[in-house]
Amino acid sequence: MSYKTILTALLVCCTSFIYAESIESPNRQLKLDFYIESGIPYYSLSFKGETVIGKSRLGFEMMNVPSMKDEFSLRNAHVSSFDDTWEPVWGEVKEIRNRYNELEVLLEQGNPKREVIVRFRLYDDGMGFRYEFPKQKDLSYFTIAEELTEFNLGKDYKAFWIRGDYDTNEYSYTTSQLSEIAEKIKDATEAIPAQSPTKELAVQTPLMLKGDSIYINIHEAALKDYPAMVLKLDDKNFVLSSLLTPDPLGGKGRLQTSSQTPWRTILVSDKAADLLASKTILNLNEPNKIKNTNWIKPMKYVGVWWEMFVPNGKNWAYADTTNIKLDSINYRQLKPTGKHAATTENVKKYIDFAAKNGFDGVLVEGWNIGWEDWFGHMKEYVFDFVTPYPDFNVNELQQYAADKGVKLIMHHETSASVPNYEQHMDTAYQFMKKHGYDALKSGYVGKIIPYGEHHYGQTMVNHYLKAIEKAADQEIMVNAHEPVRPTGMHRTYPNYLAAESARGTEYEALEYINPDHQTILPFTRLMGGPMDYTPGIFQTDLSYYDPTVKKRVNTTLAKQLALYVTMYSPLQMAADLPENYERFPDAFQFIKDVAVDWDDTRILEAEPGDFITIARKAKGTNDWYVGSISDENKRRSEISFDFLDDGKDYIATIYADGPNADYEKNPQSYTIKKYRVNNKSKLNQPVARSGGYAISIKEAKSSREIKNLKRL
Repeated sequence: MSYKTILTALLVCCTSFIYAESIESPNRQLKLDFYIESGIPYYSLSFKGETVIGKSRLGFEMMNVPSMKDEFSLRNAHVSSFDDTWEPVWGEVKEIRNRYNELEVLLEQGNPKREVIVRFRLYDDGMGFRYEFPKQKDLSYFTIAEELTEFNLGKDYKAFWIRGDYDTNEYSYTTSQLSEIAEKIKDATEAIPAQSPTKELAVQTPLMLKGDSIYINIHEAALKDYPAMVLKLDDKNFVLSSLLTPDPLGGKGRLQTSSQTPWRTILVSDKAADLLASKTILNLNEPNKIKNTNWIKPMKYVGVWWEMFVPNGKNWAYADTTNIKLDSINYRQLKPTGKHAATTENVKKYIDFAAKNGFDGVLVEGWNIGWEDWFGHMKEYVFDFVTPYPDFNVNELQQYAADKGVKLIMHHETSASVPNYEQHMDTAYQFMKKHGYDALKSGYVGKIIPYGEHHYGQTMVNHYLKAIEKAADQEIMVNAHEPVRPTGMHRTYPNYLAAESARGTEYEALEYINPDHQTILPFTRLMGGPMDYTPGIFQTDLSYYDPTVKKRVNTTLAKQLALYVTMYSPLQMAADLPENYERFPDAFQFIKDVAVDWDDTRILEAEPGDFITIARKAKGTNDWYVGSISDENKRRSEISFDFLDDGKDYIATIYADGPNADYEKNPQSYTIKKYRVNNKSKLNQPVARSGGYAISIKEAKSSREIKNLKRL
């Protein structure tokens, strides 16, 4: 090559490549590169020297101001480090270390000049980055047309996915290569209330990916005042790019400086268990904003709920009538159907059951007027959230529950009518406090009103947060159903105990749930926060209630027990009917015993879509609980008890699939065995198809307790 050719190449290079900066994670296994080329900002990420995210662009298309996608130059860059430890109000562990290296780049664009900061934080198990718009002279109000963030995977990974949708996450998960999604997505599009599938080929976050020797998870953290992101897929080049939820006018975020986007998160490891143990998404959220948290209590509960889903069950509605106008109807003049579940008498039975078995609360759905004919009509005024049906005595039940030491849990189905709920919210929360309700399950079934808004749009993201903040003002805990999928905001607002935002147990009766579903959810939906999955179904064959119904819960009974450990939530429901628990009192003992708040968590085995085994140490005790679940295949689980204290003996009660257990043919077959264990013990346990096992481990207080127990 001639000198002239070399000089020309250098000039071209130097003209297009302007700036580069790199940082490493504290353990130096992850490396971030940021650079500007031809005025366009890019980043890339490597793990142990191998590229994980290739050259990926950053920026925005705008609607009402010039776009911020090119012509950038660097104004300033700053590198810093942070290392601290904080204690969650409740959680999977007692303490969380927040350690990262940070790169802050201040970019300048255009004439007149506009500024945007891109802030990268690199943790040992992944990274987060966000855009920040500082207050400035030449930019104030702006509307985003699209965020241009890319995740250039460059490889055809195995993906655990549901299709992109602006209104629901309640699809069944599909496992396939990225290259196969286009051909499979039609089969993965089920009829779900209020769904709004994206026109583009897209998948939801959290997205779990698996390569030959690597696991990657892509999501977002600290979502507020901004629309939720789905991931558009270029299945030829294996590039994902952000696709924000639009508002009714097509905008994708209406912002004002000073403001920032949520964090875009990428978790990376060569061990699947490391991703389940990650606290990066939580760490990227702001610290707790609630000063006094003494009233926030993790809890187990039962409730008037599953009996509305089983065949020949009861109903939410009081009367059989239509065309109701809430402000003119007199329910005392209507004839009740006799199928209403939320009656004073029935709720007392649940209160008695909860008190007898040590449960904290009783959820009651269908207690308030308005349930008769609202579904599917997009009515703006359906519920007032304070008026009970004639057969539900609020004052009597308040006193009855208090006498039994049980808390009632309020249910607010909003019918997705946001203006109506916000109009009644203050009065409804005050009504709750007056009548002793400290916890709330909210619901947003149906298309969002105002018309054209989506469940995952900026307006609704702000509404969900407003509901949580107002609930905190009244010292009320929230369990939200049909909201935007969580992004770790429960660190900032610990009264946000749990959410649904995925296909939960109700679909076992409505449609179906695949046997691998619960082995995927912890790697996807639960990466952002706890899920109110409502486990504990013992009567899994639904033909038990009606021989003509050919539906089942696709697990063994033992797997249902294990879900209390593997599906993390500080709010756990024993979802089956009380009479079914009374048929299996020895298995029900595990649900009575298992904790809901933890000092430590160990991921013993994990492979997305195949199996998960988790051990957790109960808050303030030396008791441990283990849960192990499997997909549709039989397997053997091999674990060590090395998480136990050295030099101590424990009593392990193992609730396992019976020798002939099978989720389709023999789901209620189980065994219960007790062993003497210590931190040298090991377990080799067979697991049935869609089966599992659960273990209660309690420290032996005396040699007499373990005298006749076989050592494991």
